[in-house]
Amino acid sequence: MSGALRKNTTAISRLLIQRQLIKINHFNEPIRAPILCNQAQSKAYFRVPDFPKKAREYNISPSLFSLPFSSSSSATASLSKVGFVGWYLGMVKSHPILTKSATAAFIYTAADLSSQTVIRQSSEPFDLVRTLRMAGYGLIILGPSLHFWFNLVSKLLPKRDLLSTLKKMFMGQAIYGPAMTVVFFSVNACFQGETGQEIVARLKRDLLPTMLNGVVYWPVCDFITFRFTPVYLQPLVSNSFSYLWTVYMTYMASLEKADTAAICKQKLLGLRRKS
Repeated sequence: MSGALRKNTTAISRLLIQRQLIKINHFNEPIRAPILCNQAQSKAYFRVPDFPKKAREYNISPSLFSLPFSSSSSATASLSKVGFVGWYLGMVKSHPILTKSATAAFIYTAADLSSQTVIRQSSEPFDLVRTLRMAGYGLIILGPSLHFWFNLVSKLLPKRDLLSTLKKMFMGQAIYGPAMTVVFFSVNACFQGETGQEIVARLKRDLLPTMLNGVVYWPVCDFITFRFTPVYLQPLVSNSFSYLWTVYMTYMASLEKADTAAICKQKLLGLRRKS
């Protein structure tokens, strides 16, 4: 009996030891399937998206990512400025004459309104017919003439060195300036209903003082325009400088008719003195 009991106890102890070892091995064995599943889930949930690829795929502009990090007002203002400048430069290159003509019309309109604001009484209304005449002159005559003039000068003198710039300035003061001043006074007087004799009298009265003032104002403007500005933007720069000059010109053009009788008397007195 004692031997049988010893055999049973040893067998039971062996079974218990085997079960314990099995449990230990079971807990120590790595659980591969759940870990793989968790790895897949971690890749799915924590994968960094490929922004450059998506941006290329959907044509997302980099400015869309930078805008939230800057102030909205400044970003909107900068984008609007760049957008307008880019649009204007594109219009200058695609439709140069039309764009330059519209620019000249806008500047002449603003200059005439400024001139009327300075000289009119507060109770007097604006002369919109006069403003329309100035806008029409800029649109039909000045804008196209500036385009062709600057292109002609750039072909005759393609360089932008100091000597070429001085030659261009001399040509502007000797040819283009006097010619356009005569055209401006004549066209404006014609639209005001003045006769040929009255137009000639106006030119004799107003042309020389206007030319002398132009010699004082325009050389510096022409130097900057010819020296530092590309040809296709020279009309724009010239129109920008011409704002103050146009205020003066519209004032001169709005003066009363010249007294033709007084001019005739002066001529007769001059002839008598010579004789």
